Amino acid sequence: MSNDNSLTHQRIRVRITKNYHQEPVISRLVSEYGLTVNIKAAFLGQDTISDGWFDLELQGTEAQIQNGLAYFEQLKLEIWDESRIGNW
Repeated sequence: MSNDNSLTHQRIRVRITKNYHQEPVISRLVSEYGLTVNIKAAFLGQDTISDGWFDLELQGTEAQIQNGLAYFEQLKLEIWDESRIGNW
């Protein structure tokens, strides 16, 4: 049985749609959900025509990570979970 406060990590890729380019969606994972976020790779052009993406490693409790992912889902951002698609 695991401790609910033990830290874990999860690697995801999230598509940032053009309407969120000017929003602090990544920093909210830290400030509102208490996660440590390591940006492993990113592509977000200066133009507002195309979507971008972030390859993120999230660290926190299981609950913090799930709440952070739920936040992205509320924004209707597409998420890829490394465990489902393997290493990229």
